[in-house]
Amino acid sequence: MTNVPSKVSIIVPVYNVENYLTKCLDSLVKQSLSDIEIIIVNDGSKDDSGKIIQEFAHQYPEKIKAFTKENGGLSDARNFGIDKATGNYIGFVDSDDYVTETMFEEMFHLAEKHQAKMVICNIQKVDEKGKIVQKLTQLPNMDEKIELDRHFSIFSDISYFACNKLFKKELFHQRTFKKGVHFEDIQLIPQLLLECSVIAQTQNFHYQYLERSDSITKTHTEKGLDMLKAVADVEKVFNESQYSHKKEELKNFQIFEGIYSFLAYLAFVKEEKKFYNMSDQLVLFMKERQIKIQDILKYSRFGKNYILSLPLKKKFFISYFLQDRKD
Repeated sequence: MTNVPSKVSIIVPVYNVENYLTKCLDSLVKQSLSDIEIIIVNDGSKDDSGKIIQEFAHQYPEKIKAFTKENGGLSDARNFGIDKATGNYIGFVDSDDYVTETMFEEMFHLAEKHQAKMVICNIQKVDEKGKIVQKLTQLPNMDEKIELDRHFSIFSDISYFACNKLFKKELFHQRTFKKGVHFEDIQLIPQLLLECSVIAQTQNFHYQYLERSDSITKTHTEKGLDMLKAVADVEKVFNESQYSHKKEELKNFQIFEGIYSFLAYLAFVKEEKKFYNMSDQLVLFMKERQIKIQDILKYSRFGKNYILSLPLKKKFFISYFLQDRKD
């Protein structure tokens, strides 16, 4: 096999997903873009995931590169895959999700057409029967090509998932996923965006995010504080970036990722002591950044007041939390 770079390297970290992996890998080997490599990183799975990987690697040797390593977590597995990737572009797919057949072909062509270092597609949440639960439009009412100096509001508007994006490989030369933390996407992807001058997007819902029945009951813990640390890491890079003068967008990012996203997580922390400790940390986060209650209530996303767009339960919880902490 020659070592000519693939157009796209797709990295799939795998850990104990035997029930979902076949559907995921099926969607990748059937991609309409022929020039791809699928890098599967078995991160120390203890179930039959390894067997499924070997079957696919045997059946599609020209497309699949399979690796096994000791368990190191999602960030570690993704970084391992980045090191092995030979493509000019990199995509990430979580091993319990799946994608449409044309996802990487369309996103690759958009990247080349607009010389974009990052391309974004829409996401659909699906249940285990494949039924669409929710459609997540990423950048509504925006052009295919987005110049950041003219539309920098997207810095605080977009969702920072790694998996619905295609990245130019060079973005990872200096930066990788932070190991041993939760919310590694919020920590890294905004830093990569700050390296871009142009991004591109498609309004197609290419990425199918599986809402697993066993993940709904997951315990929310103090690991949620990693979200605030992720925002702090981004702030440092922001202040040294070409966009450092765009203070309003930074503040909106702090409000969306550091406050609204954090509160959405906090709502499910059941242990009282942890809940109040995390609440105190959030209040400190707000004070240090001089973010007032009014700033939070006035925050708009995609031109619409954000709190008014939320479901009633979320609205009630956030309003209650803020009311309780009025200056």
